[in-house]
Amino acid sequence: MTSGDWGAKPPSRQSPPTLAGRRALVTGAGVGIGQGIARELAARGASVAIHYAHSAEGAREVCMEIARDGGRATLFSGDLSRVKDCRRVVDEAATELGGLDILVNNSGVTKSRDPLALTEAEYDELFNVNVRAAYFCMQQAVPHLAKRGGSIVNVSSIHGGAGFPGHAAYAATKGALNAYTRALAMDLAPRKIRVNAVAPGLIETPRYFEMPDYSSERTAARVPWRRMGTPADVAPVVAFLVSPEADYITGQLLYVDGGINARMGLVWDEIEPAR
Repeated sequence: MTSGDWGAKPPSRQSPPTLAGRRALVTGAGVGIGQGIARELAARGASVAIHYAHSAEGAREVCMEIARDGGRATLFSGDLSRVKDCRRVVDEAATELGGLDILVNNSGVTKSRDPLALTEAEYDELFNVNVRAAYFCMQQAVPHLAKRGGSIVNVSSIHGGAGFPGHAAYAATKGALNAYTRALAMDLAPRKIRVNAVAPGLIETPRYFEMPDYSSERTAARVPWRRMGTPADVAPVVAFLVSPEADYITGQLLYVDGGINARMGLVWDEIEPAR
């Protein structure tokens, strides 16, 4: 399976054209969840601006796939840890698409570190990409989104609501993103811009297979639903939240985690044997 295959829709499912005529920017769409979201929005009729920072090959793959399927997609690169790149990418996407109706702040970095060993540079990278980028992409996008009403979805994580060893700084960024989502929804409601967030759980993307001794089966046993998630589990939720069907939903955080958050965490073998 190549990086371009992650998050592909099941062949039997047909996506309804609920986003026809809408223009969307998806940040961090060169791999994993971002790829899946870009595919799903395009399948539902949206024109999609695909942003990437490092995953150029994956971004090109999903762009070409959307074009082969009759959709419209365009590529933009930028380091969203820099505010000037946030502003440039948003404006270039809006110019290319003829406007902007949807912003999906998916770009992010994950670091598992002993909290006493995390460096200042690593801390800054986490907050700059996971929080500040979402803020300043939003700030630049609002004038475009407000023209005919729009929607923002921030991609958070189960780490924003529960503790897990080695993720103190990362969890702090996602907790901040959750609070930001709720407060921003109040600020932007008068402009008819909805703001929501999704919190994925264990979503199997290529980085999992870079972990030593990783096992899909062993990890899935710790999830109540007894399987790993995929980008194709997250993407339709995002597509719903930015669609007209979700017009009365704003300021919400929706977990897409197979039940992990409901059970208040993962089950570890030494605590509770997997059934």
